[in-house]
Amino acid sequence: MRSINSGLLLALSFCILSISALPQRCQENEDCYETRLHPDLTDTPDINSRKLEGEDKTNFWIESGKSFVLEQQAKKINTNVAKNVILFLGDGMGLTTIAAARVSAGGEEQKLSFEKFPYTGLSKTYSVDRIVPDSANTATAYLCGIKANYGTIGVNANVDRENCEAGKKTENYVYSAAKWALDAEKAAGFVTTTRVTHASPSGVYAHTADREWENDSEVKKSCGAASGVQDIAYQLIHGDVGSKLKVMLGGGRMHFTDASLGKGGKRSDGRNLIEEYTSQGSRNVYVETRDQLLKVSTRTTDRLLGMFQDSHLKYNLEVTPETNQPTLEEMTKKAIELLQKEKNGYFLFVEGGKIDLAHHENQPQLALDEALQFSKTIEMARSMTSEEDTLIVVTADHSHAFSYSGYAKRGASIFGPTKDKADDGKPLLTLSYANGPGFKTYYDTEKNDRIDPTSVDKTDPHVAYPTTVELDLETHGGDDVAVYASGPWSHLFTGVYEQNTIPHLYAYAACMGNGLKAC
Repeated sequence: MRSINSGLLLALSFCILSISALPQRCQENEDCYETRLHPDLTDTPDINSRKLEGEDKTNFWIESGKSFVLEQQAKKINTNVAKNVILFLGDGMGLTTIAAARVSAGGEEQKLSFEKFPYTGLSKTYSVDRIVPDSANTATAYLCGIKANYGTIGVNANVDRENCEAGKKTENYVYSAAKWALDAEKAAGFVTTTRVTHASPSGVYAHTADREWENDSEVKKSCGAASGVQDIAYQLIHGDVGSKLKVMLGGGRMHFTDASLGKGGKRSDGRNLIEEYTSQGSRNVYVETRDQLLKVSTRTTDRLLGMFQDSHLKYNLEVTPETNQPTLEEMTKKAIELLQKEKNGYFLFVEGGKIDLAHHENQPQLALDEALQFSKTIEMARSMTSEEDTLIVVTADHSHAFSYSGYAKRGASIFGPTKDKADDGKPLLTLSYANGPGFKTYYDTEKNDRIDPTSVDKTDPHVAYPTTVELDLETHGGDDVAVYASGPWSHLFTGVYEQNTIPHLYAYAACMGNGLKAC
């Protein structure tokens, strides 16, 4: 499925040999090597570097440092019990994505909304069986509090991916913070820009040996027609946790209806799970468009299911008025409005899921815009809630093989070239990937030569960016991801810790779950 071009291997071998020979070429002149490592690029045309007023003054930076010290000193530890917990998950939003998003938002010195939170930590994302994880096993970590195997959701590491028998044994099930909240008589729900049955949101309510088992047809392919394994969509409507969720918003209609019903469904069991959901209660509301969502009355609604596309939601940059698709911000706002009715509080999971999907296609323009929409949504949520009783945690499930490099001047577009040139005399782009489908856009396999990346039209945000190795889809990265926290007990989120620690921290703050409690 994934291939490495033979011409690229030759090119990589040449590059490796060139790099290894560099100290030898420069050994008689130490300045030569240092200049190559840290070029000043004065011989290349450039824009005027952007500087903020005062940045050329020593006192500017001294005062900046002192201000941060005073901010840290003024922090007051909040040990209130968290009535509400909102977990924001930027799927694939590694530190490189965050840094590049800042630049695309207006400059390196910018802060995304969650970077203003008072406390920050780092989580280690590896799974039990792999050093680089996926969104399924990581969901089990940051929602259920345990690490599991790649591709599995809501089960422990006794279950390998596609193990039908082990996956349906209840003794292997692990439960999410949504279940902990329900047991504590709180409400729970989720919002996503992906399918509601996709890996991350499924961690809220599902138990499965394979993230791909989103409908019964997929289960039958892997386990047979009479396996007794429940698909993910079924678990959302009829599962112990899914059937009690108050809010479920995203995409993925195709997994809820039978193919024979003529609505693009993928099921083969004759069921219409959407109708089964609405029949469960007269105050169960189902919506399919932005207009319908915005008209939902929280006074007359007990549970809300919204699916706005057959599969994933469209990227923000693809949406037009005719699309009639709500934004992540609009879905999250409606979710909070509905959950705020709950006297005992709530647990809400919100995923900016298409950051990840864009990176897999080597499309940083889309990925960074999705990250900015995610940041905007968090800012809105913080304005609707109080730090006194609402703990907000922002993190990512994993990183990507995404690079932000070179020596571009400040003020240059993050999506443009650096001012260095490669040994072939052609420019480099500031953004690139270690692997993925973008390779073929920038490498002429017939000539065994790299294409000038500035010659590729980048006005379409779907354009792929360069990669080193050709794969049909780019891979995740294994580096640590950031965790940001604001509200009760947010100071606990500092340090470097295993990803499965995260739900134990917010459960402690909210006095839910079977672990330690702040109350």
